[in-house]
Amino acid sequence: MNVDIMNDASEIVHYDTPGIPIYVRHGLLSNYPNFRALCHWHEDIEFIHVLQGHMDYYINGKHVRIEENDGILITPAQMHYGYSIDKTECDFFCILIHPSVICDNPKLNRNYIAPIIGNSQIEFYYLHSNHPSESKVLAYLDQIYALKQNHAPGYELEVIGFFHLIWAEFFRFIPQESLYFHNTENPDITAQRKMVSFIYQNYASKLTLGEIASSGGVCRSKCCQIFKKYLNHTPIEFLNTYRLEVSQYLLLQTDTPITDIAFSCGFNHLSYYSEMFRSYYGCTPKEYRMNSSLSFSK
Repeated sequence: MNVDIMNDASEIVHYDTPGIPIYVRHGLLSNYPNFRALCHWHEDIEFIHVLQGHMDYYINGKHVRIEENDGILITPAQMHYGYSIDKTECDFFCILIHPSVICDNPKLNRNYIAPIIGNSQIEFYYLHSNHPSESKVLAYLDQIYALKQNHAPGYELEVIGFFHLIWAEFFRFIPQESLYFHNTENPDITAQRKMVSFIYQNYASKLTLGEIASSGGVCRSKCCQIFKKYLNHTPIEFLNTYRLEVSQYLLLQTDTPITDIAFSCGFNHLSYYSEMFRSYYGCTPKEYRMNSSLSFSK
């Protein structure tokens, strides 16, 4: 399962129907290298519902564990990713819906949508399966997932209808005093986005800690602090992880020689690349490509 990332670190969401901003997918954490998705953000509202197991989630540096049967709502433009600390399986589904599908009515937008979208105090909301109102939202999500599975003509209209019901419930969850509280974004998050974007754009080059820090307008020590807090990685670890993710895609999707892939992804020595790849994926690049080819041919 791959995440396509734009140069500004925002995710390219491949909606189920082009032109209708709805995305519904079933997933397993084991589909991600080391049970960890890539850090990203997008302009869609995201819902995760854990069916079995549990999922750890980082949102703007805050750690949340989503327990079995529970879920989470993440508002747009938050830096986030899901993973498993203990490398255990998690069965879940993910729903992304762009805010534009809620309502085009200016007054409804002003009263019920704008106070939440872009409000720096409302980054996410945990949905407990044992809470009556929150379990209702989870049930709506289940119905959206079922609609996608059945894929009946016009199912998108029903999905949007359920989304209106979800948003009405969510609006009631939020303390009224928080709805109209807008402050400027945390400067550390702004710097983090800039530095991650810089890495995504320049991963193939020889990058230094100083260059990464400069892209975010911070010193090297502050850069390291921000990466540790928000991504639980050092800047260089994050850079190399992204390089490996890109190389993994190239191994699967192209017949480019492994040496060329290593150099094109910013690794100056094939032996170093192979060592890091084995540590990350549990096999050499050659074994990974060969095993993947065998799986596809079955």
